[in-house]
Amino acid sequence: MDLTEFDEIRPYNDEELPQVFEELIADPAFQKAATSAIPHVPFELLAQKMRACKTKLEFQETFCYDILWKIASQHTDGLTLDHTALPDKGKAYTYMSNHRDIILDSGFLSILLIDQGMDTVEIAIGDNLLIYPWIKKLVRVNKSFIVQRALTMRQMLESSARMSRYMHHTISQKNQSIWIAQREGRAKDSNDRTQDSVLKMLAMGGEGDPVERLMEMNIAPLAISYEYDPCDFLKAQEFQLKRDVEGYKKTTHDDLINMQTGLFGYKGRVHFQVAPCLNDELQGLDRLLPKPELFA
Repeated sequence: MDLTEFDEIRPYNDEELPQVFEELIADPAFQKAATSAIPHVPFELLAQKMRACKTKLEFQETFCYDILWKIASQHTDGLTLDHTALPDKGKAYTYMSNHRDIILDSGFLSILLIDQGMDTVEIAIGDNLLIYPWIKKLVRVNKSFIVQRALTMRQMLESSARMSRYMHHTISQKNQSIWIAQREGRAKDSNDRTQDSVLKMLAMGGEGDPVERLMEMNIAPLAISYEYDPCDFLKAQEFQLKRDVEGYKKTTHDDLINMQTGLFGYKGRVHFQVAPCLNDELQGLDRLLPKPELFA
């Protein structure tokens, strides 16, 4: 298998980190973002701490862990995870969840997993959110792989197949869990049904028939519950604009406001509930079904 085909989309390998850290440290836009995220700490000290991180997990534990728990303590009334449905803590799963927040779905999951003595997840993130070069670098340091969005039909097929191969490689070869949303974008109307296309994409990689390919991914459904959605008014506004303004499209600035509101808005109690791995259910499916019915 030629692993270089993933170079464009995968998280950085640990040995690439020193070079990337230097690029980030030298980027004025990153300096500005870092000092506003971690005020009261001189940037030189942050840079020194970054350079001391030898792995992506170490970076997450040094920086992201505390920032995310701080957000949880200031902007939620409690953050909980029930992971008892998956007793094997050393196994890699594909957590497929409803999508409530661009950053916190995978971020909160990772800090909750660390507290249960488990590894953090690799994260599927749309390239539409990587609006500055430093953001793209930072998410790849933070174990994200990139979902390419604005492509032609043919490019989209190639890109989906490559991503699927990458995810299969991550679960089966790297033994590394993954977080992916069950649909493209957040559910604006709380309709949390999984898009068939996500399952079709997962079944592009791997070996055997579609059922075997899906079983290879160890899919574990994950339900994320927010007592209050801080972006509710933004979603309502978007619906209204789509209704009233022909061809309305969200801007990059809108995305930033959504990210900011999602991070720092009040969420009430937040709970993550993991369901058992789907493999037993998949095993029982009729493999002779036509593909569209099988995925449905």
